[in-house]
Amino acid sequence: MTATNDRSKYFVEACIEAIGVANVLTDTHDTAPFLTDWRKRYRGETCAVLLPGDTEQVARVVRLAREHRVPIVPQGGNTGHSGGATPDASGTQAVISLRRMNRIRGVDPINNTITVEAGVILADMQTRAEQEQRLFALSLAAEGSCTIGGNLSTNAGGTAVLRYGNTRELCLGLEVVTPQGDIWNGLRGLRKDNTGYDLRDLYIGAEGTLGIITAAVMKLHPAPVARVTALAALKSPHAALDFLATAQRYAGPLLTGFELMSDFALHLVSTHFPQMRYPFSEPHGQTVLLELSDNESEAHGRALFERLMEHAMEQGLVKDAVVAENLSQSRAFWNLREHIPLAQAQEGLNIKHDISVPISSIGDFIAETDALIARAIPGVRMVTFGHLGDGNLHYNVQAPEGIDPKVFLAEHQASVNSLVYERVNAYHGSISAEHGLGQLKVAEAMHFKSPVEIRLMRAIKTALDPENLMNPAKVLPDVRAS
Repeated sequence: MTATNDRSKYFVEACIEAIGVANVLTDTHDTAPFLTDWRKRYRGETCAVLLPGDTEQVARVVRLAREHRVPIVPQGGNTGHSGGATPDASGTQAVISLRRMNRIRGVDPINNTITVEAGVILADMQTRAEQEQRLFALSLAAEGSCTIGGNLSTNAGGTAVLRYGNTRELCLGLEVVTPQGDIWNGLRGLRKDNTGYDLRDLYIGAEGTLGIITAAVMKLHPAPVARVTALAALKSPHAALDFLATAQRYAGPLLTGFELMSDFALHLVSTHFPQMRYPFSEPHGQTVLLELSDNESEAHGRALFERLMEHAMEQGLVKDAVVAENLSQSRAFWNLREHIPLAQAQEGLNIKHDISVPISSIGDFIAETDALIARAIPGVRMVTFGHLGDGNLHYNVQAPEGIDPKVFLAEHQASVNSLVYERVNAYHGSISAEHGLGQLKVAEAMHFKSPVEIRLMRAIKTALDPENLMNPAKVLPDVRAS
């Protein structure tokens, strides 16, 4: 047995003693669900999957990992898109799943906060907030299975960033287990706390490379009394930007969602899910799904919305519109948007991009990049959708009809990625908007970040995790000490 295998064996034995044999999974059948990422892009191996039940048990396991020099991969709901919670193929890394840490520790409706452990499912947080006539504003397609710890570690975005901000902006305080196995209790529900470095923001978006988030204090908002949801048909992304400016002028902070969906994206949905019909009688270049949330009344929200749509149609921005008459229709509109990735999967393998550019540049970016890709690959089909209100596009490339998707990916993925990322960089954007870097985009991030930025990131990693045991080779290239 090698020294590495010895370390793993003794580590696993120590973990069994620390957190109980039932919470240390080593059988292949038991560990399998934890070893493949949601998109089936990565599959790893592990010496054990560990299921601590509280923060002290997490700290105990981290101290053991440090003692035995075993790398750790934290994992929440395992719904990530970039492989950030998947171990490597060596079998020497331990997965720490936070799924047992699923307690809501408390709700303070006066302070508008909810304190939760990292393994709490996002939908359960939303439900608990509703019971207090409050809103927890983070909303994602995976909200029935993703966890708040994973949301924090990737700084997840979702559909309501336009009004409420991403996960970082919804968080007031954290509890974190450091790479040394210490517990930092920063669970302060304060809006103002100017007492030095903001440690909270270091851990949010770090994907478990600097420590393990075990609990958080998250912001709540008063629950809106009415929502108005509609689909608006437009000619182009440029028209959608003009419509966004108009909607913000009329609705101000009531504008909660503003999602862009290309014509082909919606036709994919109606093709693969026939019960979800194309919403208009004739095709339009782009469709916007917009939602207003009103704290006054349904009548007030609808009156404001009618004035907005009347102006937009008079200006020629909106060609057609469908307004949800009830909650069921509103949900149907959102289902159209949320089924685009599922329809793409049914259509076949495709080249995905989760990017952001300044909102004002989105129209030009789409027009220019579409043209470049079409020139390079005749017949290619573009599936463009995303959160126009915050500049985040899911800019995906589907193979031409009749072309084997696997062959298409093998021949074109590298060149398409390079083309798209170069255009994103030219527009001063980001190659990862809300899915994180994980292990998927590390090389590309290092290519586009400045040497100064990379040095600062490495300095933080080295200072907090000098032995590089926390989720190595994620976010930054592997800097394992020899």
